[in-house]
Amino acid sequence: MRPIVVAVAITGSVPRTSDNPTLPVTPEQQIASTRAAYEAGASLVHIHVRGPDESPSSDPALFAQVKAGVEAQCPGMIVQFSTGGRGRDPAARGLSLPQRPDMASLSTGSVNFPTIVYENPAALVTELAAAMKTHAVRPEIEIFDLSHLHGARRLVEAGLMDERPHVQFVMGVKNALPAEERLLDLLLAELRHVLPRATWTAAGIGRHQSEVMGWALARRADGIRTGLEDNIRVSKTRLADGNAELVRIAVDLCARHGARPATPAEARAMLGLA
Repeated sequence: MRPIVVAVAITGSVPRTSDNPTLPVTPEQQIASTRAAYEAGASLVHIHVRGPDESPSSDPALFAQVKAGVEAQCPGMIVQFSTGGRGRDPAARGLSLPQRPDMASLSTGSVNFPTIVYENPAALVTELAAAMKTHAVRPEIEIFDLSHLHGARRLVEAGLMDERPHVQFVMGVKNALPAEERLLDLLLAELRHVLPRATWTAAGIGRHQSEVMGWALARRADGIRTGLEDNIRVSKTRLADGNAELVRIAVDLCARHGARPATPAEARAMLGLA
């Protein structure tokens, strides 16, 4: 069975514990939730941190605490920090990169979100990419629009990242890319033209989570993504009982497609981190 990098996005910047009481928001909760997800089959954790009022934070001390706990309790797991911008000062989005997580998310263009414009001006994208290169942090390119692939290509041409980035298609955000299978095919065709050596994954938001994972697996993606950041439910009538339950659903879906979760060592080799 072929290995698949199962990424778990444990918290995000939007859900609150009032939406799902199992959402981990303190570093201690995030470490415990990540360990449970790791034991269920996740090999990569995507980390946002929160302040005491659950608002998004860029505090390097919080990122450092979660990173240290994950490294201690989840041997080999890939640690990926978010540099995403919802609720965060743009000038602060890269403050935790000197801590040298294995990876960090990098959006290469702006996009409409449900109630805001998610702003990623070219100067900020270049600044974050340069900081990732300086601190040997491997980027995961977040694609919310086809043009963002060309933004990533420009970073390659500028020498700010190599020819084999890890690319994630984000589908189902209101006002951005719809979760439609034909659009994934269009994006993949463009990826193979613009960044032919890239590895790739896809994330479906809300009720589209399992659907998008299935599309990705059917197209032999290198990874899939799950977690409470993107979806707080397992059905219309039941909340997820934590990140580990969502990972178990992802692992079961892998098996139906003749795949299995990658070990941390396999995941590192697949994403150029070995």
